[in-house]
Amino acid sequence: MSLSQTVLIEKSRVPDRDTLQHAVRALGFDLVIDGFYKPFDCSGFLPCVLEGRKSGFEIYFGPTEETFQSFPALRELAAGRDHTITFRWGGDMGECACVLIISAALAASFGGLVHYDPDELLYSSDKLIAEAKQAVDYADVEASESASAPAPPPEKKPWWKLR
Repeated sequence: MSLSQTVLIEKSRVPDRDTLQHAVRALGFDLVIDGFYKPFDCSGFLPCVLEGRKSGFEIYFGPTEETFQSFPALRELAAGRDHTITFRWGGDMGECACVLIISAALAASFGGLVHYDPDELLYSSDKLIAEAKQAVDYADVEASESASAPAPPPEKKPWWKLR
């Protein structure tokens, strides 16, 4: 099951990669955004590195009209925000942490209004930062559990093979 979150933002305030990366670092997170991120020109999976581990999520840019059709109450709250950045991710907590961190940076530094689509919730940057920290902690646990998983047994040579 995929989850989605949308940031409503003024198109003129959508940051380039370096500016967004700086905003993420200013929040205190160790997240590196791949050079694939090019506002309005990239679509699909965006690789990231979260605390030294590969991660990422899907990203899409578009006008707000489609979002307003699905969530009409946002039209009034958007207040001049004419563009959306939509994030999609699966059940991996590293992916979730990446989305929360970037959403927090967009809210804190670029006036983004963050809407978690499944529950129709609006998030402040402070709430996003707190949840991102929790998600990073859960991602650390997931990573350590998968790293300590037992290795599969070595493959045996079939009895019928001579070499």
